[in-house]
Amino acid sequence: MSDIKPSDPLQEAGDYLRRFAYAFAALDAHNLDRLGELYSADLLFTDPLHEIRGLPAMSHYFAQLYAQVSELHFDFHGIDPVSKGEGYLRWTMRYRHPRLNGGRPIEVPGCSHLRWHSKVYYHHDYFDAGALLYEQLPLLGQVIGWLKRRLV
Repeated sequence: MSDIKPSDPLQEAGDYLRRFAYAFAALDAHNLDRLGELYSADLLFTDPLHEIRGLPAMSHYFAQLYAQVSELHFDFHGIDPVSKGEGYLRWTMRYRHPRLNGGRPIEVPGCSHLRWHSKVYYHHDYFDAGALLYEQLPLLGQVIGWLKRRLV
């Protein structure tokens, strides 16, 4: 009898998601050339505020993002494989922007839906765009806070 066990697609997907999360969390303004290790050239990235097609556009987006914030970090706290080549990562993004929230840290929870072959070709982020941006603006944030209190 052979010691070789059939591979478990969900375990493989979970391992891939862990490696991706670790590498993504290590990104910063000085190593954006590593995006090509994570994403395919024909990448489609979407979130509540953007739709980005292709690795060059993704690299440009990240370069602009890091140029605007004084701090950006992702803590991954959930790995949910769906099938071979597909899964979800749950995370909390922490960032600081000099013109938002008085320059104090902002935390936004979210989730990423990923599809990949050898690299990620589909990345869809889900998060509350209001908590990320609109609620952090001085006047608009007060109006949104008032509306939220009225709705509860």
